[in-house]
Amino acid sequence: MPPELQRLKGLIDAGLAATADFWPPVQVVFGWVRQAAHILGTEDIDAGTARRQLGGMLGAMARHRSCVGALDDAVDHFGKVSRSYWSGLFHCYEVDDLPRTNNALEQFFGSHRYHERRATGRKVASPALVLRGSARIIAAAATRHKQFSAAELNKVDRTALRNLRQTLEERRHQRTQRRRFRTNPRAYLVDLEAQLSQLRLPA
Repeated sequence: MPPELQRLKGLIDAGLAATADFWPPVQVVFGWVRQAAHILGTEDIDAGTARRQLGGMLGAMARHRSCVGALDDAVDHFGKVSRSYWSGLFHCYEVDDLPRTNNALEQFFGSHRYHERRATGRKVASPALVLRGSARIIAAAATRHKQFSAAELNKVDRTALRNLRQTLEERRHQRTQRRRFRTNPRAYLVDLEAQLSQLRLPA
């Protein structure tokens, strides 16, 4: 064996020997997490069965947490997060065609950010996406699947459109006010006090 490989093998053997005591707890916890993933990933299972099996799995993890040494905090965290999501964790078994993960949704939003950065030259998402995302994201999603004609766009509910524009304009105004306050808090508060004084003056 070449000297370089011998040194590399020596480093690997030394590392494995030094961390040998850490591996048994990791294997136990990995087995638990893998079993939980198997329960949630089973195709032909109903919500009640998935709820009972995962609940039993979490109970077993809590009872035997002492056998994983320093990883007991990780086991507690896994149980805590699972309980916090419990109320909505099984909807995918009750609602037809509901995805079990939000991976596709995250991919869609990631793709939108990517195309927006390419179009604007920005390295980060545009601030306008935060203000008008409720309209822009829906429009981007809809136009990916279909081209809308002028006649179809003319059928829009004008009242709903006005309400949406008003909501977006209010959000824009609030953002402007926050920026003014961050830039010059004293001037902002003086102006606010002046407006309040105007309101108190008799008509």
